[in-house]
Amino acid sequence: MKDLFAKIYKDKGPLGKWAAQAEGYFVFPKLEGEISNRMKFQGKDVITWSINDYLGLANHPEVRKVDGEAGVKYGSAYPMGARMMSGHTDLHEQLQNELAAFVNKEAAYLLNFGYQGMVSTIDALVAKDDIIVYDVDAHACIIDGVRLHMGKRFTYKHNDIESLEKNLERATKMAEQTGGGILVISEGVFGMRGEQGRLKEIVALKKKYNFRFFVDDAHGFGTLGATGAGAGEEQGVQDDIDVYFATFAKSMASTGAFIAADKEIIDYLKYNLRSQMFAKSLQMQLVVGALKRLDMLRTMPELKKNLWTIVDALQSGLKERGFDIGTTQSCVTPVYLKGSIPEAMALVRDLRENYGIFCSIVVYPVIPKGLILLRMIPTATHTLEDVRETLDAFDAIRERLVNGTYKRMSAALIAAMGE
Repeated sequence: MKDLFAKIYKDKGPLGKWAAQAEGYFVFPKLEGEISNRMKFQGKDVITWSINDYLGLANHPEVRKVDGEAGVKYGSAYPMGARMMSGHTDLHEQLQNELAAFVNKEAAYLLNFGYQGMVSTIDALVAKDDIIVYDVDAHACIIDGVRLHMGKRFTYKHNDIESLEKNLERATKMAEQTGGGILVISEGVFGMRGEQGRLKEIVALKKKYNFRFFVDDAHGFGTLGATGAGAGEEQGVQDDIDVYFATFAKSMASTGAFIAADKEIIDYLKYNLRSQMFAKSLQMQLVVGALKRLDMLRTMPELKKNLWTIVDALQSGLKERGFDIGTTQSCVTPVYLKGSIPEAMALVRDLRENYGIFCSIVVYPVIPKGLILLRMIPTATHTLEDVRETLDAFDAIRERLVNGTYKRMSAALIAAMGE
């Protein structure tokens, strides 16, 4: 019999094998200072394009004032216990009601964390006779939720309606045999590519197939739609989304999440969501802070306007200079380059050390081998000068990538890793 941990000592995984070279710099980096467009990384000032503070609320004085006052009034513990037993308050209900109204749903329910809440919601919505059909590029929290499902599940090609329909045909035949139903899952905005899910086309398939539609709109909430209600509002199909999910970790610059749907669906979920039934209630400081943030989303449209000024300047500037930003339809701004993982490390080090630009780096296995993805998150706190500096820096690092500078710089690392 093998030691359970033998595989851990032998194989650190596709990312873990780079830990000695990457940890503390490329992964698990420490950004310091107040959350803003410019922070400090290893003692140096950098323009930060990796903070999910879309609307610039993290350090907004009104938000900090409310957060601080709520901390003094309630501390960081209240309410203690799970909501079902002892952690329920009027303010939790008020926030739920206001969130539901904002996204045009009958009811909403608070979740402690987005990832945990997504996993648990999928688990609660389906039984073993049901079938799940979901986008192959779905976020890890969706994949982990689907893994809990005891029944059948199918993936369809990313944003491919023809592929979705083929899988709906398969799922329909299977559901007729099992006596179950079908749940289709998409994201409102796919966080790596920045593409919106094809919600309108998916909704149109309801005329032909019998399924319920669940949308994870973590990146769309607060950034898309006339009022900021998300990708469903942007595409004119919010009413046709059966279960809507969004997190506070992006536009709201906080911790927590919510689901919204018809009241009967929410009533069912709040009595069957294991992650909420057996976990401490969302603390009051976060609830009060979320109420303030939601009010600002509703009453300060200039926040979203300022965000999109930066988004448009950054994305149009990158395209004008010949960079590949894919087919993003959101604030998420990917820049695709070609190169190995060691070249990516050399490129990012140069970008941070010599040009003062900090953005996230994504490599295999998250994306195919041979590609480097520099993922940028514009915010309302960025300036047009930030954009100009960044575009000039990207011109420089692309030239060094093409002329082999990073390949030569990474040769020693490649040899050490035996790649």
